[in-house]
Amino acid sequence: MSVDTATVRRVARLARIAVTDDEAEAMRGELNAILGFVEQLDEVDVTGVEPMTSVTPMEMKKRADAVTDGARAEDIVANAPVTEDNFFVVPKVVE
Repeated sequence: MSVDTATVRRVARLARIAVTDDEAEAMRGELNAILGFVEQLDEVDVTGVEPMTSVTPMEMKKRADAVTDGARAEDIVANAPVTEDNFFVVPKVVE
């Protein structure tokens, strides 16, 4: 894929970057080099390679997925001006 100067100007406008003619030409070369490298990555055979988040095998730290009230309802509403059954009481705003 090759990027032309018009595309560089469009990307710069979308990114809200002021670009002169000389800068646009330099950026065109840089963007073409980046896209060339990305095209090289397409040639790598990754069949059978598991996706990973780190180069060393790690097990994610997980907690039990249980629904609880946090056992702190009283602490949460302690400073509220008005509460009822551990819920905040607010004035009605819709008639």
